[in-house]
Amino acid sequence: MDNEVQKPGGTAQADTTLQKKRASDRLAPSNGNSKNIRVIGVPLDLGQSRRGVDMGPSAVRVAGLEARLEALGHKVEDGGNITVALAETKKSGNPSAKYLKEITATCSKQAEQILKTLEAGFVPLVLGGDHSVAAGTVSGVAEFYRRRDQKIGLIWIDAHSDINTPDTSPTGNVHGMPLAAIMGLGPAELANIFNFSPKVLPENVVIIGVRDIDQTEKDNIRRSGITEVYTMRDIDERGMRTVMEEALRTAGRGTAGYHVSLDMDWIDPEDAPGVGTPVRGGATYREAHLAMEIIADHGRMTSFEIVEVNPVIDEHNRTADLAVELAMSAFGKKIL
Repeated sequence: MDNEVQKPGGTAQADTTLQKKRASDRLAPSNGNSKNIRVIGVPLDLGQSRRGVDMGPSAVRVAGLEARLEALGHKVEDGGNITVALAETKKSGNPSAKYLKEITATCSKQAEQILKTLEAGFVPLVLGGDHSVAAGTVSGVAEFYRRRDQKIGLIWIDAHSDINTPDTSPTGNVHGMPLAAIMGLGPAELANIFNFSPKVLPENVVIIGVRDIDQTEKDNIRRSGITEVYTMRDIDERGMRTVMEEALRTAGRGTAGYHVSLDMDWIDPEDAPGVGTPVRGGATYREAHLAMEIIADHGRMTSFEIVEVNPVIDEHNRTADLAVELAMSAFGKKIL
């Protein structure tokens, strides 16, 4: 942006360069910390029955993710996509956990890539795909810190709790099971990536914004030991700031930091129509940004993922564009 060389008599060019620099400075993260970010796409759609989320990583990239994060002062590297099996070439297998073998293979490869990314000094930014990819992301992050005798927290932002197991799932769709795997409830193949479980202790897990929970999931939440679950009613009554401040304290207590898993269906379909499983009554545009801004203020986010962007049912890539905006807020963009 500032590589232009001023020539004699080039005042106009110099002024343009200065204006660009000032614009960049206004966008810079408020804490002045530039991060090295590696984008990892996981175009997985085997975890749910509605097709299209496999194109989510491409849609978010097309919305300008890399350039817009770089405008904040970060250094961004695109690590490409994890290889994913096509549903058309595989059998769904166990109807209680469809495509579990293939999903586990993808998440295992993804977890290795996340581990290498952290070891190389990059912050992983994962683009889904359906939410089953979270089992891979959290496994990689947790393993990185486990090797350093540290633990992590987890901020799960979603319209759904995704804590079904093959025994409790009404659909057999694995995108409804990743939090159960992370908490060690199953399915065992996903739960035991890197051969340890749970990946995060229940006292450091917070679920935010849920509004559609199966009865069996309520039982699984209690089984898991998770005690901090904020529904949309909590946000309505207490406000986003209070909820986020409490959540980040919980996730950060005694940990190296926390992974943030953002399902775009957390946001109301009016603002995010292109999602796999939309539910009315979600967070507003500004509530979503405020949550991300508060995360950035605390400065303890270890990793970030955005899932369930479905461009097939989106409107002019609105949901992917919002996903990029929220990523920018999470990585430090301020209004002023």
